[in-house]
Parts: sequence; C-alpha cells; structure tokens
Amino acid sequence: MSHQGPDYFKDVSTRRRPIDVAVAPVAKFAKKEVAGGIVLMVSTIVALTLANSTPAIAHAFHQFWTGIPVSVHVGSWSFPPSKYPGHLEWWVNDALMAAFFFVIGLELKREFLAGELKDPRKAALPLIGAVGGMLVPGLIYTAFNFGGQGMRGWAIPTATDIAFALGVLALLGRRIPVGLRLFLVTLAVVDDLGALLIIAIFYTSSENLNMPSLGVAGAVMGVMAGMNLLGVRRWWAYGLVGLALWYFVLKSGVHPTIAGVMGAMTIPVRTRIDAAEFTKSTRRLVDEFDRDVAASKEESGGSEKQGMIVTSPVQQGVLLAMEKLTEGAQTPLQRLEKGMLPLAAFFVVPIFALANAGVSVGNVAGIAVRDPEAWGIVLGLVVGKTLGILGASFLAVRLGFSVLPAGVTWRHMLGAALLGGIGFTMSLFIAHLAFESPERLAIAKFGVLSGSAIAAILGASVLLTCRRGPETVSGH
Repeated sequence: MSHQGPDYFKDVSTRRRPIDVAVAPVAKFAKKEVAGGIVLMVSTIVALTLANSTPAIAHAFHQFWTGIPVSVHVGSWSFPPSKYPGHLEWWVNDALMAAFFFVIGLELKREFLAGELKDPRKAALPLIGAVGGMLVPGLIYTAFNFGGQGMRGWAIPTATDIAFALGVLALLGRRIPVGLRLFLVTLAVVDDLGALLIIAIFYTSSENLNMPSLGVAGAVMGVMAGMNLLGVRRWWAYGLVGLALWYFVLKSGVHPTIAGVMGAMTIPVRTRIDAAEFTKSTRRLVDEFDRDVAASKEESGGSEKQGMIVTSPVQQGVLLAMEKLTEGAQTPLQRLEKGMLPLAAFFVVPIFALANAGVSVGNVAGIAVRDPEAWGIVLGLVVGKTLGILGASFLAVRLGFSVLPAGVTWRHMLGAALLGGIGFTMSLFIAHLAFESPERLAIAKFGVLSGSAIAAILGASVLLTCRRGPETVSGH
C-alpha cells in the first residue's frame, strides 16, 4: 500500500508560511515510498523491545493491550457483546483493521478496473506468481503440521506485506527496474485478495454464523450499492452506512474486517464530468478570473498587493466553481484512497504492529526451534514463497502466458520472490484468527517475525548483486 501519484504542482511558486517550514521535513518523509515500511519497522522494534524488557515493563505492555476492557454502554445496550474480549487488542484487530481492509478493497477495485489487473496479459505474470506464492507455502506448512495441533495455521505463510517489501525496494534505489516494482505491487494486490478469500472461507465457522445478521449485512451493502447508483458521492455518507455494515458483519460471525472490503466495492468509480468538459469549463473560469483580477488592479491603480487577497465576489465564485469541477473530475474512489492511504500506512498498520508484534523472544525461541508450527511458517515464508512465486512465474513465461517486464532479469525475479516472503501484517493477522491458545499464537508470531526478517535480508542481498538497468525506480 504505497501508491503515490505524480506531484504535478511541486514547482508552483507559493508563499511559505511558518507552519509549512515546520512540517516540511515530516511531509517530505511521508511522501517517500520507504516511509510506511520504516514506520512499521520502528513500531515492530518498539513492541519487541518493550515485550523483552524487564518483567514489570513487559507485563505492563501486555496488560495495556489485553488487560484493559474498553466498551460502550448506552442504557441496557453494550458494545462489544460479552462473547468478544473487548480489550484494546480486539479493537485494533477487529475494528481498526477494517479501515486497513477498506483501503485494500479500494486498491483491488482500482487495479481491476483501471490498473495492472485490467490487462490480462500484463496481469498474467503477477497473478500466476501470486497463486504459486500462496500454494507452495501452504503445502510446506501442511507437510510439517499435518494432523497436529498447529494445522489450523496453514495460511499464515501465504501472505505478503506490501509496505515492508516495497520499503526494501525503495531503499535499494536506482538498481531496481520499474517493471519489478510493478510486478511486486500487483503480486501483493492479488496476494491480498487471496488472503481475504482464505479468511472468509476457511476462518469463518459455519457453526457460528448468524444468518439473520448476515442477511441484514447484505441488505446494508445493497443500500450502499444503491447510493452509488443514485449518484451519492460524499465519503461521510458511505462512512455512516459502512459502520452499520461493519456492525452486522461482526454479529453475523464473519470476521468484521471483511466489511471493509465489502464496503469498498460499493464506492463510485466514475467521474461526474469527462476530461473534455473539465478542460473547457476550467479554461472559461480561468479567463473569467483573469479578467476580474485585471479589472481589480485597474480600479486600485495597478497595485500588485490587491491581487494577492481574493476579495472579489466574482473571484470567489470562480474558485468555488473550480472546486466543484475538480471534485467532479475525480472519482470518490480516488479521493478516498488518496485520503486513507496515509491513515492506513502511518496509523492503522503501526498500531497493529505495536499491539501484535510484542513477542517475548526469550520465552518462545527455545520452544519454537523444536516446534513444527514455527518451522512451517519460517520455511513457508522463505522457501515456499520463493519457490512458488519464481517457479510459477517461470512456467508462465516458458508456456507463453506472459513475458518478463522490461529490464527485469531472472535474478531480479529471485530477489522479488524472496521479498514476497515478508509476511508480517497479514500473516500476523491470520495467526490471530488461527490460534486462540496464547502459546500457539506466540510461536506463530515468532515464526512470522523470523521468517519475514530472513526473507527481507536474503531478498535485499540478491537484488544488491543485480546490475543497474536503464529502466529503474529512482530513489526518492
């Protein structure tokens, strides 16, 4: 989740305010592709440091997330219901992460309608690679845990963390071809779709399904789809109805974060005006603005300062009309995705890491090295992802289904396949769904952290040995 558009107006001359100078370093950092990965890494290090500090600090850190009940009471009604733990970790994993899945849903919809997944030939390589990258790790994990108590975690090593993977690519700078980045981004998007399907199908118990609530959730989604058809474009309207969707999906027994993806599918993707109409109307408004500015300057005796303060009703009307034109030329999906990407990258995912990455290594490492669950996760992420992505991609090219991107070699593909083994966010999320036992969960987290770290180091090492090509990603 690191989609940055071009900065078309970076050279526009504007007067810098004191606040602009103060926030400039933060804003510059946030625009870097590596920023999300760095913030995520720092959050992980903080969580691991606190969890492995003194017993008192480690206990307080754990109690902060799992020992403090947080609930809402209105008369006799309370939320969450008593069957849910209702501590901070639950709110992060079941509520806050719905926003993360909403952004994933927006990205999926955009990619299928207007992105890399729209063109079957372009999509073939990452699509086939992603399928291989989910199947082989799952099989490796199953081989280690078949019939054992850890079998429920078979999907943990099937996921790829796009923030970390793209962060590593960005750190490597100009030696990385543009095509490799697009391959990894598209692969991660397909991987996210696969993870969502796995969660919905394999981690939703039919015994716990509440069909009336599921039916209401479907009706609420129908309302959101109807809003789309009626031309509703305000984000807050979809947000309010989306909260109801999340609530009824939670009550239905399906994991509530799926509501984020369901809601994203209803967000409008069409503009109100086309490009030709936008250009024609904008030029007319700019000409009207210029004429009024000239008239104002003439009335004020040619003073330049007068043009720096917009007080004319005509100018105000033009600016308002241009705001409406600009809004009409953008899709609600584009605006929501652009607005929520920073929220997901710099708030939701780091908070998730703080709540879930705090593993007491000293207590778990000795058990994990002898446990098939940990070995299944580590080898699934490092070996399974590499063999699955690289092997499936090789077959796709050899059989003529696709071709390698421009400037990309098989050594590049090996490095990207290794980076695909950085599971982290989604792997930790699936681990929580798979295991209720604190011991099983701790071992799974240790495996995810270890496997992801090994995959990142090996992937970066391979890519560092690649020669720089003509088509590369510039280091931001």
